[in-house]
Amino acid sequence: MLLPQYPDSPTPPPAYRHAPADPAPIRRAGPSISVSTGAVVALITGGVVLTALLAAVAVSAISVAVAAVVLRSLLREHHRR
Repeated sequence: MLLPQYPDSPTPPPAYRHAPADPAPIRRAGPSISVSTGAVVALITGGVVLTALLAAVAVSAISVAVAAVVLRSLLREHHRR
């Protein structure tokens, strides 16, 4: 907590006041990364293939769930007769 300085204060003012200097700008010299066109094409192709596989798994799971519901319904009707 900073206390206000009054002219009749018994404490003398500080002899030296610190003036912060402007910091030097930081220059980062990182490795330059060059991405080839082939790598970009491979990445996009891999993404498309993985998306297609995920969609195929989702459609298969939905079909199995629908088939299970239909079979359960048919078996329930068969047992009631």
